[in-house]
Amino acid sequence: MRLPILTSLTDAALQNFPPSRRRAARAERPRSLGVVISTYNNPAWLEKTLWGYLNQRFDRFPLEILIADDGSGNETGALIARVRAESGANIKRIWIPDDGFQKCRVLNLAVEAAASEYLIFTDQDCVARPDLVETHYRAARRGWFVSGGYVKLPLELSRALTRDDVESGRCFSLRWLRERGLKTRPFSAPKIVDSPFLAALLNWSTPTLASWNGCCSSCWKDDIYKINGFNEDMRYGGLDREFGERLANLGVRGKQLRYSLVNLHLDHKRPYATRESIEKNRRIRAEIRKTRQIRTPNGIVKEASPPTN
Repeated sequence: MRLPILTSLTDAALQNFPPSRRRAARAERPRSLGVVISTYNNPAWLEKTLWGYLNQRFDRFPLEILIADDGSGNETGALIARVRAESGANIKRIWIPDDGFQKCRVLNLAVEAAASEYLIFTDQDCVARPDLVETHYRAARRGWFVSGGYVKLPLELSRALTRDDVESGRCFSLRWLRERGLKTRPFSAPKIVDSPFLAALLNWSTPTLASWNGCCSSCWKDDIYKINGFNEDMRYGGLDREFGERLANLGVRGKQLRYSLVNLHLDHKRPYATRESIEKNRRIRAEIRKTRQIRTPNGIVKEASPPTN
């Protein structure tokens, strides 16, 4: 059942399919693509994340970048303006006033602001390998969302990462990272081995089920509208999973590409993580699984009560 995931990553692989199937697979691919980056008051990490997305090997059409800013100060605004001017990239900042953890609200506003029909979601602390956007694009199919992976860096290595490290691609070398103090466990090391065949094999064989994760997932914009976007009742702790569970209830299946879609996850503190928010989110997710709810009433459109599925 999972073999098509193994064979759907490259145009070369499609040559093994009948001509009608090749045409259908390519026709399903997006005609426009955007990246939504969530951020809050960490311009140093956001800049490193932007280095990654401005260094993508993707030239099929211009990439749209949307910064979903949950109330950052002037320093972040100045950074975005500078990067936009220097790069000439299509960068939009969607900002809301700082009023506590409102990531879901600003993500919904970013979805509404996006002109692209297919969206990749990530965070301010995730530096993308140069092939990440292209891999999302090739994996995009109607009826699916795509879930990637990441490798956690220690704080000192996160701080030391330079623009040249990212643009040269050397920071995505396992040897380079280990020489600079990264300690990897056996299951995480293959995520940063530059072998498309091994990555595809591990994607197919991993026991880890695909779930929506905020650092590296993508889907069609119209599917987001069908589930009414992100649940603004959710705070930190599982908000991404809840979004993916409602996509699954809609019938959108997850495609696990954690070994092909690689981010370097920069270390940071999480002062917004509280026991109360995590427990509340668990209760919401339990109800979603029990009722098979698709649309959140507190999403892009504010509804009086959950509709009957």
